[in-house]
Amino acid sequence: MGNCNGKTKKLSAETSSIFVRSSPVVRVYGSESSLSTYRVRIALLYKTVALQFVSSDTIDTPILQCGTDTVSGSYETLLRYIDEKFPNPPLVPRVGEWVRAPIPAIVVTATLQHRSMAWHLDRLVMWVEDLADRKRTRGDGRAVDPTMGSPRMEVKKLGRIYSQLLELMLEHAQMEERIVFPVLERADRGICRAANEEHARDLPIMNGIKEDIKSIGVLEAGGPAYQEAIFTLSARLKTLQEHSKDHFEEEERELLPLLEAVDMNKERQESVVAQCLEVMEGTHSSHLFQFLMDGLKPLEAMQYLDTISRCSDRQRVSSLHRALMARMEGTAGSTNWEWDPQK
Repeated sequence: MGNCNGKTKKLSAETSSIFVRSSPVVRVYGSESSLSTYRVRIALLYKTVALQFVSSDTIDTPILQCGTDTVSGSYETLLRYIDEKFPNPPLVPRVGEWVRAPIPAIVVTATLQHRSMAWHLDRLVMWVEDLADRKRTRGDGRAVDPTMGSPRMEVKKLGRIYSQLLELMLEHAQMEERIVFPVLERADRGICRAANEEHARDLPIMNGIKEDIKSIGVLEAGGPAYQEAIFTLSARLKTLQEHSKDHFEEEERELLPLLEAVDMNKERQESVVAQCLEVMEGTHSSHLFQFLMDGLKPLEAMQYLDTISRCSDRQRVSSLHRALMARMEGTAGSTNWEWDPQK
């Protein structure tokens, strides 16, 4: 690997390196509209390093400059360099990571969506549990942490987050029912019946949670009815959390592996990914895409970007990358996920 101590080494046969003047920041040279450039910049933002982008329409593939290193080549080459130069959080799968290659894009898409939904559900369950504890210990309806704002404002934010999760979950279910399950049904009729039934089973719970949050928003904070509504909401969220966890694990154990036996060439995989993005139009737009990505670890997020990059709709893919990059730049690269070396 290249280094910043005055000596420059080649990463691979496809990497070209030259000696350049030392710099305190990582510079990326490339086309403003290049998908590879977007992905390299996003990778560096996940590393939270000082980043400077230099736009140049004459550069076909991005060039990365770090101190005395100048690295060019494929996106994979640059990502490997970034991951070795700045190890945390990891962006390239290590030996033993859950994703193995090659694996159908649709399997990666569905599995990573499971990861994101599970993360957001866990977050909501903990949030409501904390809300219940605070109301139990502070019966006056005021937030213990003044930065949380008023109870009504907090419940409003809770409702907004849950509405986003609900839309993601519903679109995910539609994607499976319209894209994933038909492929499996052609091979084994009836194999997806249980999964379809579970989708229908959880709809009343999901709608009930939405109504619970609405009710809490108009109740007097701290009163008996408010307290009871909070505990009802907590119980329903935990039920949905348990059902979803079991459902995701069952699909990943029994259904999704069957797709690996389906013969899909590159063109077919691109077509399937494009269909997924069409069905999950809200999720794969500036409206919800950042929400989906917030539920993924940086490694998983980069894998998801790699997967949707196979979509034949290049305009949509570029738009998603651009929106995510702009959001990360606006928050200094931060996301809702924090790297934990013990995980």
